[in-house]
Amino acid sequence: MALISLLSFGAFVWYIGRTAARICRPSLIEWLITSFILFAGSIIITGFCLSALNLTGTAWAWAIAVFIPPTLFAVVFSKLAPQATNFSPLKMAISRWHAAQRWYVSGSVYLRFLFGIMIITLAIIGITNLLLVFFTVPNEWDSMTGHLNRVIQYIQRGTMAHFGGTNWNIDTYPKSVCTIQIYSYLMTGRFENAFKLIHHLSYWITLVSVFGIAQRITKNLLNASFFCALAFAFFLDFLMQAVTTETDIVLAAYLSCLLYFLFTYRVTGENRYLYLAALSFGIVYGHKVTFTLLLPSVFVVMIYTVFLQGAKGKGQKKENVTLRINWPAIFRLSIAIVICFCLWTLPTGYVKNIQQFGHPIGPPTSLKHQSIERATSNGGYRNLFEQGSRNVVRYAYDFVNLDGLRNVEIGQDINRRMRLPLVWLEDKLRMRLDEETEFSIIPFTFERRFEFFNGNPYWGIFGFALVFPLLFLVFFGVVRSPAHWFLAVAVLLHFAALSYSAPYDPWKGRYFQETGVFGVLFLTLLFTHKYSLEKSGYSGALKTYVGVVTVTACVSALLAVFLNVRCLPVSVLGKPSAFNIERIAMMTFARPDITKAYQTFDRLVPDSVTVALGTINDDFEYPLYGKHLTRRLIPIRPFEQPLRPIPAGTDYLMYAKSDTIALFRPLPTDIRLGTDTTMKGVIVKGEDYYLRKLK
Repeated sequence: MALISLLSFGAFVWYIGRTAARICRPSLIEWLITSFILFAGSIIITGFCLSALNLTGTAWAWAIAVFIPPTLFAVVFSKLAPQATNFSPLKMAISRWHAAQRWYVSGSVYLRFLFGIMIITLAIIGITNLLLVFFTVPNEWDSMTGHLNRVIQYIQRGTMAHFGGTNWNIDTYPKSVCTIQIYSYLMTGRFENAFKLIHHLSYWITLVSVFGIAQRITKNLLNASFFCALAFAFFLDFLMQAVTTETDIVLAAYLSCLLYFLFTYRVTGENRYLYLAALSFGIVYGHKVTFTLLLPSVFVVMIYTVFLQGAKGKGQKKENVTLRINWPAIFRLSIAIVICFCLWTLPTGYVKNIQQFGHPIGPPTSLKHQSIERATSNGGYRNLFEQGSRNVVRYAYDFVNLDGLRNVEIGQDINRRMRLPLVWLEDKLRMRLDEETEFSIIPFTFERRFEFFNGNPYWGIFGFALVFPLLFLVFFGVVRSPAHWFLAVAVLLHFAALSYSAPYDPWKGRYFQETGVFGVLFLTLLFTHKYSLEKSGYSGALKTYVGVVTVTACVSALLAVFLNVRCLPVSVLGKPSAFNIERIAMMTFARPDITKAYQTFDRLVPDSVTVALGTINDDFEYPLYGKHLTRRLIPIRPFEQPLRPIPAGTDYLMYAKSDTIALFRPLPTDIRLGTDTTMKGVIVKGEDYYLRKLK
C-alpha cells in the first residue's frame, strides 16, 4: 500500500507540473511558483471536500480525489487566459543551469567571491537541513500542543470538524495547512517527517519567488536577483523554520508567490497573473489569520502593480508618463479574489470560529491575551498608541543584534558591546522599554534569553546593516525608485501592524519573515542604482562594507543552523546531536521537566490502546500518540469547557494533578509518571502527571 501511495504522490506531482506548464509562460521560475500554488491549492480544496465526506484519513480517497482540482484549473485557465506556447520544464532547467554557470564565470573577481561564499554556505545549510527534515522528529512547542496534535486527531476521526481540543489552537487555527500535512503523511506511507514537507518546500519556493520578483523589478538583472535570493536564504527567522512544522514559513511562501504574480502583471499586463494572484490571496488568507496584518502592505503593492497604469503619449519621454486607474484590472482582480476567498479561505475554519466563539479568530481568552484589547482596556486608543509605539522601538532594538553569531560566547560579547550605545540612548530618553509590561506577553529585556534568540532570531546583520538603511534612503527620497518606495511603505506598515496589534513577544521574530519578503528586495539597489557596487565612485568602500556584511551573514547562518539547540546537527555545547536523541527526549526538548514522565508513559502504554487525557492547555500531547502515531487520545478537558466523562471502552487515563482538574485525585493504584517538579528555569513548568489503567 505504501508503494502505491508513493506512486500516486509522484503521479500527482507530475500532473501538477504538466498543468502549470499549460498555464504559465515559458519560464522556469514561473513554472516552479505556479506549480507550488497549484499543488497547495489542489490539496487544500480536496481536503475540505474529503472532510465533509468523513474521508480525511482515507488514503485511497486522497490518491484519487486530488487529481480533480488541477484538471479544473487547467479548464478554467484555458478559457480565461489560454496559453498557446508549450514547453519542457526539464529542457528549460538544463538551459538555465548552463546560463547560471556562464553568468558566474563572467562576473568580476569580487562578485565571484561574494556569490561563491553565499552559494557554498547555502549548499552546506541546504544539505544539513534536508537531513534534519528526513531524520529528526518534530519538536516545536506549538506543534506538540496544537498543530500536529490536531492533524493526528483529524486522521483518526476521519474529519476536520470541530471536536474540542485541550489547546485552543486545535479548534481555532485555520485548517488548510493540515490538509497538506495529512496528504503528505498518507501518501508517503505514514512517514512522520512528511509533516515537514510543505514547510521545507516553502523555504526553497520563497527563494525562487524572491529571485523572480527581483527580476521583475530590475528587468532581469541576474546579479541583483541572485543576491536577493541568496541573502534571503540567510535571513535567520526564515532560515530557522525550514526544518520545523511552524506555520510562518508557509505564509511567507504564499505571500512571495502573490507578490511575484502582482509584479509580473505590471511587467506583462496579462490577465492570467491577476487570477493567479487571486488564487494565492485566497490560499494565504486561509492559511493564517495574521495575513490580516499584511493586508495594508499587500494593498500598497497592488496600487503600484495593478491599480495604476502608465500611459505614455506619442513622442512623450518615459519620465513624463502619466498614471491612470486601471479599472478593468481592478474589476478582474476583485472578482477573482472574492471567488478564491470563498473557496480557499472561508472553509478553513473562520466561519466555524464565528459560530463557536463569536469571532473568526477564537475565544475571548485568546483575543485578550494576544490582541489590542490588553492596551485599549486600560486607557483606550491613546494608551494603545503609547504602548504600540513602545513596541515599535522594542522590535527595532531586537533587530539590531548579531543573531546567529551570539550563539557562541565571543559573538555574544561582540553583540553586547555593539549595542551599548543603544542601551545608553534608551536610558537617556527614558523610554521604559523594559519597565513597562502592560502590553507585553513576556517583558522586554535588552539581553533576551538564549532560548529566544537561539530558536527565534530576527533578520540578522543583513537587516540592520543593509536593508533598513536602504529602505530609509528610498522612503525619504535620497534614493529614487518608485517600486522600492511602495515597498518601503509596505515594510513600515507591516512593522507598525505587528507592533500595535498585539503585545510585545520575544518570539515575534518569526512573524517578521513576511516583512522580510518585502524588505530583502531593497538589496537590488546595490546593483541597479548609480551609487551601486559596480557604478559608484565609492565602490571600493561600498564593496568592502557589503563584503564584510555578507561574510558575517554567512557565518551567522552556519552558526544558527549548527548551534540550534532545538535541532542540533552535530554534538556540540555539551548536547548530543538531534540524530542520536531518543524520540521522547527530542520531542520534549522545550519541557525537560516532563521528559521522564512521558518516557514512562510511552513504556507502560501499548501502541494500539485508547487513552483519555485529563491534561491542560500547555501540555504536550503529540508525543503521547506513540512512535507509530497509533494510540487514540481522547481529550476530556477541552479548552474553557467543562470536564467530560471518560468514554466507554477507554483503556487508560492520563491526567495532570492540579487544582483545575480536582476530580482526578490520585488513587493508591495510580502510577505517578515522574515529572520533575523541582526543575528551575523552564519557560512553563510541567504538571505532575499520573496514569490510571481502566481495564
